[in-house]
Amino acid sequence: MELMDWTVVAPEIWLLALICTVAMADLWVSDPQRRPTFWLTQVGLLVFTLMQLHSVERGIAQYGLGGMVVADPMGHLLACFAGVATMVTLAYARPTLAARDMQRGEFYTLALLSLLGISIMTSANHFLVVYLGLEVMSLSLYALVALRRDHRVATEAAMKYFVLGALASGFLLYGLSMMYGATGSLEIPVVFDRIATGSINPDVLVFGVVFVVAGLAFKLGAVPFHMWVPDVYQGAPTAVTLLIGGAPKLAAFAITIRLLVEGMLGLAFDWQQMFIVLAVASLVVGNVAAIAQSNLKRMLAYSTIAQIGFVLLGLSAGVVSGNTLSAGNAYSSAMFYVITYVLTTLGTFGLIMYLSDTGFESERIDDLAGLAQRAPWLAGVMAVFMFSLAGIPPMVGFFAKLAVLQALVATNVAAYIVLAVLAVLLSLVGAYYYLRVVKVMYFDPPAGAPAARPALPARSAGVTALLAVNGAAVLLLGPLSGGLLALCRDAIVKTLAG
Repeated sequence: MELMDWTVVAPEIWLLALICTVAMADLWVSDPQRRPTFWLTQVGLLVFTLMQLHSVERGIAQYGLGGMVVADPMGHLLACFAGVATMVTLAYARPTLAARDMQRGEFYTLALLSLLGISIMTSANHFLVVYLGLEVMSLSLYALVALRRDHRVATEAAMKYFVLGALASGFLLYGLSMMYGATGSLEIPVVFDRIATGSINPDVLVFGVVFVVAGLAFKLGAVPFHMWVPDVYQGAPTAVTLLIGGAPKLAAFAITIRLLVEGMLGLAFDWQQMFIVLAVASLVVGNVAAIAQSNLKRMLAYSTIAQIGFVLLGLSAGVVSGNTLSAGNAYSSAMFYVITYVLTTLGTFGLIMYLSDTGFESERIDDLAGLAQRAPWLAGVMAVFMFSLAGIPPMVGFFAKLAVLQALVATNVAAYIVLAVLAVLLSLVGAYYYLRVVKVMYFDPPAGAPAARPALPARSAGVTALLAVNGAAVLLLGPLSGGLLALCRDAIVKTLAG
């Protein structure tokens, strides 16, 4: 039994050992490009991802460390994709880091630490483990944003992120402490059972849920807890922006399922109403505010806020009229949406880094003017990402939106059908600023004289191939999305049944 306890957390133990090894080995690396550090990190991440994938295939739930952690299909699947996202992010980031004097061992160590926090959150079965994973991830990301200590904008973004992040962690911790006070337990299954008995003061529970939802909404970047997203996305180095906007979204989804679905499903009527308000506000503010942006990273930040609105809509349709018949469909559609969004985000920010060079960030929309004439294949890949985010078929983003809309309509409740119609209308608003990027690439002349335009930087064949594969995945995974959606549904059903 003791051995089983430790095998449950074997991927996390491997990752912790990898972090220590990378941190120590980098001290003896003399190569300014940090090639040994990079490849050691990537090989270690590949092993971690394969360990998670193997556990997904087993399809069973195991508990360890006194029931504080759980290894189930949903957690393993999300951790597997988080590992892939981190590997891809580091591969995209390597040329950018070298051009900005950030190619140091600290970057790789902190990136691995953030993934460790994500992995802990995906396997949490206890309030304290949730909070431990959240803080490991968050503190690593705060340090990554501030890694360019001589860069004023990055330092300012780090301060904003840290202050607002600490406030959100306080909200979440206060809410969890109230749930503990009401139920007398920190274990998520025990909290679920005691709420189900109905013998606890409902006012205290609802008050605690409000603070928990507020903390989760900050980590997801939902309105009105979105203030940090545009500033941090714009101010952080693009490589760090991708580390923030990629894998952590999977972790935020995981702890939302752990806390609210596995722990507080008896209070679904209350938190689903809050999610509906957050979703509509996020769709409106995200899509409308993005129209006015000229900075590409800031536009994508508001785009993230709008995309999270769709995820929240899916999460809000799990319990209808007191029954959970829609739960598997609703939660799996939200999970599918998060995974496909992260896939598209990797490519979008990866292409921004691909076009950047020393002294040139390529983060304004105008910087893409005439890209179709200078590099037609890059413009085509970027167009694929923009079409996917806009929800235009046959890109995978269309099928992700369709899955959430189908989950809403399948409830046969008028309010949810109205929400689906509203989401479609607001997506049309969002299509404007995505298509504007395509228009700039294909129809706007490059700004400035030819001699003054920055030349496209030389990139390794590996990064170029990775970007092409990323674009092909977004394009081809759409028509073939049934397999991934079925995998998400199977993981959610087995997790909730366990």
